[in-house]
Amino acid sequence: MNVTMPLDMAADGFGDRIVVGSRNGGLTASRLRASASGAAALIRGSGADAVLYLAVNGPAFPVAMFAAAFAGVPLVPVNYRLGEEQLGRLLAAHPKAYGIAEEGQHAALLSAGLSVRTPGDFLREAGAAASQGRGEEAPADPDATAVLIYTSGTTSAPKGVVLRHRNLVSYVLETVEFAAADEDEAALMSVPPYHIAAVSNVLTNLYAGRRCLTLHSFTPDGWLELVRAEGVTNAMVVPTMLARIMDAPVADRSAPSLRALAYGGARTPRRIIERALREWPHVGFVNAYGLTETSSTIAVLGPDDHRAALTSDDPDVRARLESAGRPVPSIELEIRDADGSVLPAGRSGRIWVRGEQVSGEYAGHGSAVDGRGFFDTRDQGRLDAEGYLFVEGRVDDTIIRGAENIAPAEIEDVLLRHPDVADAVVVGVPDEEWGQRVEAVVVPAPGAVLDPGELRGYVRERLRSSKTPERIACWPELPRTPTGKVIKRDIVAGLAAPGG
Repeated sequence: MNVTMPLDMAADGFGDRIVVGSRNGGLTASRLRASASGAAALIRGSGADAVLYLAVNGPAFPVAMFAAAFAGVPLVPVNYRLGEEQLGRLLAAHPKAYGIAEEGQHAALLSAGLSVRTPGDFLREAGAAASQGRGEEAPADPDATAVLIYTSGTTSAPKGVVLRHRNLVSYVLETVEFAAADEDEAALMSVPPYHIAAVSNVLTNLYAGRRCLTLHSFTPDGWLELVRAEGVTNAMVVPTMLARIMDAPVADRSAPSLRALAYGGARTPRRIIERALREWPHVGFVNAYGLTETSSTIAVLGPDDHRAALTSDDPDVRARLESAGRPVPSIELEIRDADGSVLPAGRSGRIWVRGEQVSGEYAGHGSAVDGRGFFDTRDQGRLDAEGYLFVEGRVDDTIIRGAENIAPAEIEDVLLRHPDVADAVVVGVPDEEWGQRVEAVVVPAPGAVLDPGELRGYVRERLRSSKTPERIACWPELPRTPTGKVIKRDIVAGLAAPGG
């Protein structure tokens, strides 16, 4: 199995259907295949051993992904927000790559000795090669590396996650039905190309036959306007985007064409998802939990689960609105304690997963799966009696205050339930006496004025005193990655700075 399989099937099954870009002038499945095959000839001719993509999302991205697969080399989508030093180290690891980058990044690639062209030039060159009858197709090797994604590095140096063809194709086959989308369906992606969701959505939307659009720069007004103008039926956002859409003082929040909205990648305040469910009663909401190492989604809280939780009088059912749902059918999931023993429902531990889509492999480090094929997500979580997964945060985020382990997520959940809190994060700050002390940063809801002392009392009433933040700071916003993850090292540094 090779990631070009969805493209081949799409070109054969609905070749004249536009699958990438605007409904006026977008790429059809047949043209996407021809362009990718033509670009593969250019890549093979250059002697490159990888395709390095350093640009925003757009039509060049799926062409580059499939061209790399046809050429038999991996695609390496790179974070275009990396600093000079970090980018330099990453480029040095790919000295023979075929570079595609925005003009502002050309100097970095050229100084690293790489050839480079803009996304627009790449598309033109690919189209010219295709029109000349040039094309390349490598043998389908399911064990070859399809994509190498460097993790975001919010707490440490990025690691290259190896995703093989069999991992990605398994994810597609297990989650999507071929040609299931109507011809008028369109999906809007609002994540950058170096995020696993960008990769997986290219493959799944193409396989379903759904046109895929991207939004380069997010604003609530811009997102809503594009949804209405392009008749977007399916969309994927990170929680901060959904919060901004719901909180924005826009005159018109209508999205009549929207049928399904997926969100994930970070914690979503309950008040936001409840408001969105009431704002758009015609939309099916999906909370997707996954990792780069698992080729995207491994657990889903579906539309029926959302509506049931919103209207239920049962507190256990209502609580599921804050869950990640249940594992997808192809995934086995275990909650284990520190000794590796599997824990029963209701007990918190580390989340381990197994399945064909799970890679758990890092460039230069090899596989991180255990002897039974399970991968440690390094997320803390628990399952309820019905198998719903509650993700409680990264194991690395645990605050050790004296001899007590404190999960920040538990405190964050309490803060986010306060009606005047729009966003919140809890961190451990170095302390000479206790090792770490609990501190928090909150963002006021629009128009609200927060009293840190009152907030501390609010937490103390619901949790014991050792879990009450010693200090709560109010900031206008939290530092986050483009995919919505809070950059906790910046939080700790900001709190430690004078006036923080």
